Amino acid sequence: MQATAYTYDPESRSGSVLLDDGTPLPFESPAFDAGGLRLLRPGQRVRIELEGEAEARRITLVTLQTL
Repeated sequence: MQATAYTYDPESRSGSVLLDDGTPLPFESPAFDAGGLRLLRPGQRVRIELEGEAEARRITLVTLQTL
């Protein structure tokens, strides 16, 4: 799934993305670390992987979107 980076805190390596419907969704450091990134800037397109349903869904991977 694709999203847009919304916030990112380099100290905690956590932040949030905006899904294409405008819904914000937070991510924690394990999801960021799993993607192998060093930095994330607001506005960057990212690829995310989710697990869970509805209110229990969470991001398990954040990485840069590539073609």
